[in-house]
Amino acid sequence: QVQLVESGGGLVQAGGSLRLSCAASGRTFSPYAMGWFRQAPGKGPEFVATIDWSVPRTLYTGSVKGRFTISRDNAANTVYLQMNSLRPEDTAVYYCAAVRTASGPGPFSSTNEYDDWGQGTQVTVSS
Repeated sequence: QVQLVESGGGLVQAGGSLRLSCAASGRTFSPYAMGWFRQAPGKGPEFVATIDWSVPRTLYTGSVKGRFTISRDNAANTVYLQMNSLRPEDTAVYYCAAVRTASGPGPFSSTNEYDDWGQGTQVTVSS
């Protein structure tokens, strides 16, 4: 069983920055990829970014390109999401997730491609 624990959320003014972390624990952790999703009140989950675990490949949703950066520390089993130039529309609960069994070549941007999920961390951006 893999446990994913997010941290780093909070309240920030528009234009500010936050850095989210997601630490994995449990049995040997070697995913195909890690991703970040978010869910705003009254909306469904939205893909934010993904990073392959073994090769330098990333993918971002259009609205965060140039503002958010996903990265990983394999030795620490941790994935990060650096969020800059935050906007009120970025307000959501942010979840990290892991792909343990790849359904295709990736990159992985659909919720049903991910096997393990964290509990989420709230990000609130005030205007």
